[in-house]
Amino acid sequence: MSTIVKFFMAPNDTSASLDLQSGPGRAFESLSFGNFDPEEAVLEWECLLAGGTFEELLEADEPRIVAGQDNDGPVVFALSPRLSAALADAEYARLRDVAASWTRLRAQDGEVIGTEIAEAIVGDLAALVSSARCQNQSVYCWAA
Repeated sequence: MSTIVKFFMAPNDTSASLDLQSGPGRAFESLSFGNFDPEEAVLEWECLLAGGTFEELLEADEPRIVAGQDNDGPVVFALSPRLSAALADAEYARLRDVAASWTRLRAQDGEVIGTEIAEAIVGDLAALVSSARCQNQSVYCWAA
């Protein structure tokens, strides 16, 4: 799997979708990662942090696509308010536990994500969400 993943802050869906082909530019505070399925990840993180099931989230049309197609091309989707709140409100130890659980979930599907990398992704995303909340913005993900 070779995927570029950028989580970023934007004031609204329209702003978030402007650079669909090239991803969020320097105007947006962002985090860059790679080589995992971000749509699946945000669903798993929400289940781990806030409860519920993967299937319930899919039935609720999460994550909400803002721009692009949910197939071969670039896509922008919004983190749910529930996941954003759970990330922003979680203590460091809780985020570490979620990262470890996510690593085990991915391993069950044959995907290897190191624990330290998982902790960095989840922890950095929680910090980005907290910063976005302070600025009255939302967090989105661009993947290509």
